[in-house]
Amino acid sequence: MQLSGKVVAITGGGRGLGRAMALAFATEGADVAVLDVSAGDLDETCAQCKAIGVRAMPYRTDVTDESQVIANLDAIVADFGRLDVLINNAGITRDGLLVKAKGREILSKLSLAQWNAVLNVNLTGVFLCAREAAERMIRLGNGGLIINISSISREGNAGQTNYSATKAGVAAMTVVWAKELARHGIRSVAIAPGFCATDILAAMKPELVAKVTEAVPLQRLGDPAEIASTAVYIARNDFVNGRVIEVDGGLRL
Repeated sequence: MQLSGKVVAITGGGRGLGRAMALAFATEGADVAVLDVSAGDLDETCAQCKAIGVRAMPYRTDVTDESQVIANLDAIVADFGRLDVLINNAGITRDGLLVKAKGREILSKLSLAQWNAVLNVNLTGVFLCAREAAERMIRLGNGGLIINISSISREGNAGQTNYSATKAGVAAMTVVWAKELARHGIRSVAIAPGFCATDILAAMKPELVAKVTEAVPLQRLGDPAEIASTAVYIARNDFVNGRVIEVDGGLRL
């Protein structure tokens, strides 16, 4: 796919990996539709993309709200006239042990609220955005690409029952959609990042960040720009389809 003049929609595009991907595609000459829940973050990402010289528009969107997803995907097509790439990046964590105990004393349990919050954003949100993007790509007749952001945690990470389940689900949906949508010229690919220097890790205690970093064979965290460059590679290479590309510095959980 030649990226100049194409339209890329990115959920969770207001900061972190989403902003890095927005800037990477803008640098390639693609116009960018940025979806996020934070108006301030949306405006900042769009301002940075516009400074590169492309069109960039903000769409305040809760990806768990079907009506908002439908309305904003319609708005993107109306505003830009096309939709070539969707990047499903929006995600949250609500970590906790399934059951935390000291001996036989139960201290806490992973709550249903924690479970539902993560599934709603990380799994249902990905489903809704992909479904609506695919529908519009089919109707427009230009083909397209769906990139889903999975995680190294899809293999199972202690303390992340909910998050790991969603990221495994995202990886599985990616393969299903590659098989279903190929006849329409639409590819589906996932990226599974390892631990990256984003706001989520910045909120962790320094000693925990050090422990995480020590486990990575390359002895460092990933840079959001490295995930973004992977997304650009996927978009450029039209024979990449139905795969989960790991970008994790060699780490295996």
